[in-house]
Amino acid sequence: MGPRGVHVAVGALCVLGALALAGCGSAGTGGLESAGPSSPAVGPVRLWPDLPPATNPPIDYGESDIQRVPGIAVAGGDVRSVDAVEVVRAEVRAHPDARSGADGLYEETARAVEACVSAPAACPVMRPYYRDLTGDGRDELIVGIRMPEQQVAVRVYRAEKGGLTRIMSTVDQVITVELAGRDLIMRVGSAGIPGYEYRTAWSWDERQGSMLPTRDEIVRARPPGGPPAGGRPGDGRLPGNRPSGGPSSGDRASGDASSGDRPSGSPPSGGPASGARPSGDQPSGAGPAPSPVSPALAAPPPPPEETP
Repeated sequence: MGPRGVHVAVGALCVLGALALAGCGSAGTGGLESAGPSSPAVGPVRLWPDLPPATNPPIDYGESDIQRVPGIAVAGGDVRSVDAVEVVRAEVRAHPDARSGADGLYEETARAVEACVSAPAACPVMRPYYRDLTGDGRDELIVGIRMPEQQVAVRVYRAEKGGLTRIMSTVDQVITVELAGRDLIMRVGSAGIPGYEYRTAWSWDERQGSMLPTRDEIVRARPPGGPPAGGRPGDGRLPGNRPSGGPSSGDRASGDASSGDRPSGSPPSGGPASGARPSGDQPSGAGPAPSPVSPALAAPPPPPEETP
């Protein structure tokens, strides 16, 4: 093809392309439209740059939560070999008068824990769950303890050097507890902000050697029958409230957050419903009076079974 033929072919292609663009633009289905002016990027601004740093940093959070459980041996480093009720009883016996702090339990709760063997249907220790929360390939033991004033103590234990070490302990008026990956997520009622709830994700901190609250949010409460407010669903819910009338004497159950529920442990018979978050993190005296909470929050549906 000579130079003239090349120029003719190129010209024909240009005409066809222009017609195609014009057709798309006239049809109004593919034309480019301006989105308007974009906002300028604004970087972080440090306030009070001359403010001197603190000279005495606070103690690492969670330091008081790390504690060896006395008298508990863990065969083969497997936390499934220990009885969750015996673990809590060992802690109660080691600190019989503790009413606040990481070991704090209400007096009536401590008495009920001691009576778990003779009265298992009224035992406040809920069925245990298991999940690798530290990333070492071995499961940790997760225990919940019902207490008065709609409060629940949540404790996590790790097998270590042939024994058991508690790496997390907190008390709150729980709506739900969930497992998502290696995070333990607690939803609790907000006493001071009606219509909202607190959501805290506890994660393993290697340096501190304990579970720390790495993310803390205040979110709108879940509407009745609706999905979680602004959140991602967990993959293993530990209910903070179960119906009254627990299993008969001697019936024991456990929850396996990795492979579904399997029998073991000592569930209680019912217990207080979920309520509003107290001003403090641990029980003291008779405890704060609960605030009204929507029935939908106080009684979440049963958790789905997990698959291995």
